[in-house]
Amino acid sequence: MSSHTGNHRGRTALVLFAVVGLLCTVGELASAQDQPYPKWEVFGGYSFFYPGTDVHGLLPGGVLPVSSRLESNPRGGGASVTYNFTHWLGLTADFSVQKNSGESGAPDRIDDASLANLSFGPKITFRTRHFSPFFEGLVGVHRLSSDLFRNDTETGGMIGGGLDVNVNRHFALRLLRADYVISNHVFGPDFVPATDVRGVRLQSGVVFMFGGEEPRTAVSANCTVTPTEVIAGEPASATASGNNFNPKHTLNYAWSGSGGKITGKENTASIDTSGLAGGSYTFTAQVSDPKMSKGGVASCSATLRVRVREVVKRPPTITCSASPSTIRAGDACSIACQGNSPDDRPLTYNHVAGSGRLSPSGANATVDTTGLSSGAVTVTSTVTDDRGLTASTSSACMVEAPAARATASKLNEITFPNEQKPARVDNTAKAILDDVALRLQREPDSKAVVVGYATSEETAKRMNGHLADQRAINTKACLDGAEVSCENQGKQIDPSRIEVRVGTGDQNKAEIWIVPSGASFSGEGTTVVDESKFKAQSRTGEAAHHKKKVE
Repeated sequence: MSSHTGNHRGRTALVLFAVVGLLCTVGELASAQDQPYPKWEVFGGYSFFYPGTDVHGLLPGGVLPVSSRLESNPRGGGASVTYNFTHWLGLTADFSVQKNSGESGAPDRIDDASLANLSFGPKITFRTRHFSPFFEGLVGVHRLSSDLFRNDTETGGMIGGGLDVNVNRHFALRLLRADYVISNHVFGPDFVPATDVRGVRLQSGVVFMFGGEEPRTAVSANCTVTPTEVIAGEPASATASGNNFNPKHTLNYAWSGSGGKITGKENTASIDTSGLAGGSYTFTAQVSDPKMSKGGVASCSATLRVRVREVVKRPPTITCSASPSTIRAGDACSIACQGNSPDDRPLTYNHVAGSGRLSPSGANATVDTTGLSSGAVTVTSTVTDDRGLTASTSSACMVEAPAARATASKLNEITFPNEQKPARVDNTAKAILDDVALRLQREPDSKAVVVGYATSEETAKRMNGHLADQRAINTKACLDGAEVSCENQGKQIDPSRIEVRVGTGDQNKAEIWIVPSGASFSGEGTTVVDESKFKAQSRTGEAAHHKKKVE
């Protein structure tokens, strides 16, 4: 078979292999970089070489041409060990042997050639959950053996790839491994020409995997904010915790927020809420493992509720008092109030009275109680600041019913039965006057009014019409002690407390009126006696004597 034909078939096999690998993995390549990988992979399986290789030469003496052939269906086996530095890059040590199955029966051919290799080179693997396609390039020693022409060991190379189907973390089926093999062999004697080995080595078998990281659950993070609600200006803190990260690795934390200022590079950060408006704010942490090239980042968020502190407006206070607390109807009651603003705001006052006539004056007021009946007069006073905040209180004064007005009253009267001495105060009258004197002593603020009367007949006969005057004068004399014969020295009444009058009327008598303090004697129908014109008569004397002649 020509070298050109062999090269063509080899390229065809490689193309077919690439197409199969691409179809099997195109749906999972996106997640390949995130899969855990084993540190060691050990392969063992069947090996097939195509096309065969002929070793041509002459027998000793150069007479008879003979050849050895490496058949395309020899018995063969292969093994390899790969150490993975990363999830995609490894170093492979490969060994395989291709050996003929027997003689071909041709008289000029002895099927006793075999091919073995020991090679090393990089392996690139795209790992997914179910499939792991790989590519490799190997360089090493290739040994082509022939009983006729001895053995030849040369440097050779292989390039190709394969497809593993992952059964579990430690076991996989290698469906196909295809490498294009290149090596050149020279057996030495001139009668044996150089032999070029060109072909495709196909293998299939099992793969055992060891070491590496255990499969991990995808990383995540949780965030919390403490407290969950603050007043603007109060501090808060945010905390993040990572899940499913390698506990031996140090994690990085990056914080951000939708408002306020958050500072910190560890799992806990402080939040400054100064100047924030009321509302909800979101704070986010990105947690990452710098030692993980892929899949080592997670984020989380938490919400902080911010309220704006309301300025406390303190209302004013007010105290009021009524003076005097008890008054008589008609008197005035004064209301005095004192207001205070804890916030030092200007104050205004308003007063409302339940009864009476109110006269407000700023913080104070006066109530006129004229015409009111007895009872409480309540005044409600309200203080208001310039923000409309108010405080109210009530004060009251008690109104008493006015005392009954004092009036003069007739205490008693005496008569004058003695026709010979018509102005004489007899013993009967004297006893009555003693009682009047006692009353005046008990009531030192009271006064007495004596009103004398005389009949018209008496007036016509005696004393030029002044009998009534004399009777009033004589009666006063018995009260104030001027008349000794009245024997009233122990009960003398100050003469200034006794007023004498004469009344109109056809009567033989003298009336005694008591006039309490604050009262007055109306005197209707009476006339005040001019005491300077009369002299009191003795109870034993004769007719009345005038201090001066009465005209």
